[in-house]
Amino acid sequence: MEEHWTVGRVAELAGVSVRTLHHYDDIGLVRPSGRTAAGYRAYSTDDVERLREVLAYRRLGFGLREIAELVGDPGADAVAHLGRLRGLLLARRERVDAMVAAIDRELEARARGLTVTPEEQLGLLGARLYDAIGGAYPATRRTDPRIAARIWDALGDARTVVNVGAGTGSYEPADREVTAVEPSAVMRGQRPAYAAACVSADAEHLPFADGSFDAAMAVSTVHHWRDPLAGLREMRRVARRVVVLTFDTDEPGWQDRFWLTRDYLPEFADVLHGFPSLAGMAGAIGARTEPVPVPWDCADGLFEAYWRRPEAYLREPVRRAMSVWTRVGPDAERRAVRHLGDDLASGRWAERNGGLAALDSADLGLRLLIA
Repeated sequence: MEEHWTVGRVAELAGVSVRTLHHYDDIGLVRPSGRTAAGYRAYSTDDVERLREVLAYRRLGFGLREIAELVGDPGADAVAHLGRLRGLLLARRERVDAMVAAIDRELEARARGLTVTPEEQLGLLGARLYDAIGGAYPATRRTDPRIAARIWDALGDARTVVNVGAGTGSYEPADREVTAVEPSAVMRGQRPAYAAACVSADAEHLPFADGSFDAAMAVSTVHHWRDPLAGLREMRRVARRVVVLTFDTDEPGWQDRFWLTRDYLPEFADVLHGFPSLAGMAGAIGARTEPVPVPWDCADGLFEAYWRRPEAYLREPVRRAMSVWTRVGPDAERRAVRHLGDDLASGRWAERNGGLAALDSADLGLRLLIA
């Protein structure tokens, strides 16, 4: 017979109040599914496991609504949840360690009477973009099977694949021999234990001989590279086939394809200022291009993922896993979120975008380069 634990005992073990557990029960977050011999509600092993996940996410600063989505994810089992939590904790620990080291350096400099420049002071915040946003990735950035199918199909018969700018490992095919390349320690620290071996290197300087792989892939990462064209040429050098998921800025009025950039975040155009044209990237490696529509229920929390679920952009954890918000800055972010929230409450957003409800997918500029 399965063992059960009373509400009082679970509260004692978890270090929370009985009132907190009753609240989680009331809102459907963690409901005890068992009964004691006296007929009182009690927690099963599965219930305790779910509570552990809820409390862990809560202590990492997530709101109850976001936690409900995370623990209710049908595609994540206990191992997947533990992997996400481990990645979030490692990222937090690494950021804290880096800040402590930076503070120690500044304290030492000030003790010696040295001037600390603004650049050095801002160094406390970290220089790498992914080190700033990477800690949020495990919560919302997951492989979408429909996008994955397009990428894996484009890889063709390749058996050895290098994933450049690999991040936490999304879209790495499990049925091929994959080598990952990722410069950010935060992102590398969040890769699950079963993920491919990961090399610390930049796209522009891949540490492999010519023709080392059957294929090279890069997913939603080229816009973060210092020199995208150089990185693409490096991919071409080390592999006979190249598959890249990127973004099209060639089409006139491309900023208006997506209501979020059209109506709330015009600064998005500045984010991609200087980014190579799609034609230029394709020409650099002799690639053809294919559109990749974004499903309305896209599992991968990329910037365009919630085009039919606008309320998601009001949630802090969702935005933190999107580099766009870090790049446009806090003032633009606050304004965009405030205006979107107002328009959702007033019905103005629905009036402008009512036709989206009938669409299963949308072309928002994602493109595959296949060479």
